Amino acid sequence: MPAWLDPLAHFHFLRPWWLLGLLPAALLVWAVRRRGDVRRRWRETIAPHLLDALMLGERRRLALRPVHLTALLLALGAVALAGPSWRQERPPFLDDKAPLAIAVDLSPSMDAVDVTPTRLERAKLKIKALLARRDGGRTAIYAYAGSTHLVLPLTDDASLLQTFADALQTRIMPVPGRDMAQALRVIDADLKREPVPGTVLFLTDGVDPAAAAAFRAQAGSGRSQPVVLALGTAQGGPLRDAAGGLVEQDGARVFARLDVTALERFGDDSGVPVATFTPDSDDDVAWVQRHVQSHLEQMQAGDRTRWKDEGWWLVPPLALLAMLWFRKGWTVRWSAGLLLALALAAPPEARAQSSAPATQSSAVRPWRFADLWLTHDQQGRRAFEQGDFARAATLFDDPMWRGIAQYRAGQYAQAVQSFARVDSAQADYNQGNALARQGQYRQAAARYRQALKRQPQWPEAAANLALMEKLLAQQLPKEKPDPDDGEEPPDLPPDQFKYDAAKPSAPGGKSLQVVLTQDAEMWMRAIQTTPTDLLQRKFALQHGQVVPAQGAR
Repeated sequence: MPAWLDPLAHFHFLRPWWLLGLLPAALLVWAVRRRGDVRRRWRETIAPHLLDALMLGERRRLALRPVHLTALLLALGAVALAGPSWRQERPPFLDDKAPLAIAVDLSPSMDAVDVTPTRLERAKLKIKALLARRDGGRTAIYAYAGSTHLVLPLTDDASLLQTFADALQTRIMPVPGRDMAQALRVIDADLKREPVPGTVLFLTDGVDPAAAAAFRAQAGSGRSQPVVLALGTAQGGPLRDAAGGLVEQDGARVFARLDVTALERFGDDSGVPVATFTPDSDDDVAWVQRHVQSHLEQMQAGDRTRWKDEGWWLVPPLALLAMLWFRKGWTVRWSAGLLLALALAAPPEARAQSSAPATQSSAVRPWRFADLWLTHDQQGRRAFEQGDFARAATLFDDPMWRGIAQYRAGQYAQAVQSFARVDSAQADYNQGNALARQGQYRQAAARYRQALKRQPQWPEAAANLALMEKLLAQQLPKEKPDPDDGEEPPDLPPDQFKYDAAKPSAPGGKSLQVVLTQDAEMWMRAIQTTPTDLLQRKFALQHGQVVPAQGAR
């Protein structure tokens, strides 16, 4: 179920007996209408065939009269007094100390660019937004693919959590695959040591159907609550490699698509909350935080849980209608017109967020009066024809047209991403042009070759390919690195890793020992590397793989 529909599942009335006030409102309209029926009053006195001739100016149309205003006031008052509610109120003095473990899927498909800039990068942004909402709550980060590894234990240091979250890359995982059941077991074992039950958030673009039974057992155990937030689109997008290019297989780009049907089936089979991300807002982050808080309150508050009375939302419309009571006659028409004008003037951002196509950019597009008459692509075409290419790029929904506008505006890097979402010869050719404008001649040549493979008789693509090959041939070879620039000489022997059978603590019953063949100064300089490389080495050591030193790669 979408995040914005979640409150509907909990909607109820705290004092439902007040809804009986709707009956007097309906009876009032019926009684006034019956009393004003002239034909009914004379029906017993005048013959029907004569009554038809005597009735002059009889109106059959439905008219909005002041009695309807009175009935509306009664109905809104009854609903407000009934106490509509759809969310729980946190009990007073209850600390938000529920632990949260974030399990980030680092499978290769998380590098798909159907979500800008990639699914993994968008997951990092969601983590940042979630940490801001946590406001000091203790959070841990795990990474999983075919194996599961602890990135950072539970801590309330948001800056440290964000640093290690930003360091996550798909290339650091030692075992390919997506074993969600193993990830749940490892994380639940760590959270068992906590005094209060926590929540395990899975940020992924796919689910393992075989793990549904394990998730169902975990959800019913009363311990840590698993929650799944999926990132990606059903349309999918190509995979990006570590060099910034696109992954190809047999000359064609590899696409990754989000299986929405499998997600829904997994939610039904496992009984855990499953939702897809919202590209234009943080409603999904709020959805996760609500599950974290509600799980804590259910475990700690018990029968102290109270539902929040939302009837006060109806006070403003009640006051507005009551202010019109001093007028007589057709004042109701004026009030109805005012309410209709306010409804039309309100920007439909909520509807746009729930129905916006997943291919749009992450920025929320402000509502414009032109949206009532023209689609976004039509508005973008008008701006394009007027020469305002930068503005046109922000209006287009179609990725091809958006890429063309970005190219004309000089936004070549953004144009490459837009063209990458279209799988056609023309898109390959346009992407090659944008890459060439950035000086990436080798990648541009690959795009021209792919375009010619799809459309062999293309003189422009052939000419551009020949130009790229000429420019690549003219490039000078890179100079050899200076041995005195502080880098580790390449002829130094790498660190050697050996197994010690006498200490069974590593995978397979063996402990891992490090035999240093370098001096202490060289070793300390070698470990001064990025957090991503440190995580990669840590995960490989935990899995029992032999890893060369940083300077020997």
